[in-house]
Amino acid sequence: MTLRIVVAGTDTDIGKTVFAAGLTHLLDGVYWKPVQAGLEGETDTEIARRLSGLDRSHFLAEAWRLKLAASPHLAAEREGLVIDPGALGLPVLERPLIVEGAGGLMVPLNRHALYIDVFAGWGLPVVLCARTSLGTLNHTLLSVEALQRRGIPILGLALLGEPHADNERTLAALSGVRVLGRLPRLDPLTPESLRAAFGAAFRREQFVS
Repeated sequence: MTLRIVVAGTDTDIGKTVFAAGLTHLLDGVYWKPVQAGLEGETDTEIARRLSGLDRSHFLAEAWRLKLAASPHLAAEREGLVIDPGALGLPVLERPLIVEGAGGLMVPLNRHALYIDVFAGWGLPVVLCARTSLGTLNHTLLSVEALQRRGIPILGLALLGEPHADNERTLAALSGVRVLGRLPRLDPLTPESLRAAFGAAFRREQFVS
């Protein structure tokens, strides 16, 4: 079966789109953001495409494009819509598929279903992106517990931010989940700087074996 990976986060705005862009390039894969809430400025798909340096054939259209930058359930309601999680079927591709979630794991898609419920239905391995800074221990351990309670396989943790050796050791020890590597904050953030930093932090074998 073709490799398929979900990129999820412990919270919003932690850098998982940047990570997903780097991973899509590393695996020569296809990026898909099923639900995009917020259309002002660049969307996550547009950011991932720009940072990955890959052409349009590596990016799928969103299943839901919602104007309001808010939780998907609320953004949909503002447009008189209800997101049907059952309609979020996984594309069948020949290339590896990298699926990016929205916000944290417990983001509501509608008034009855959470994004993590969709992940559980898919049964795909998850790379959990977590910040390295203060608060990461609580947010990450809660997220790991939520995934494990639903039987969702965790491929590993991807840490994002400045080095913090104790947080990295503590997360690995208390969660029992391997730390795949750490992607630093990049300034400038360009396709070239991301490619170099991602290649230094992660190996292809970590995701395909």
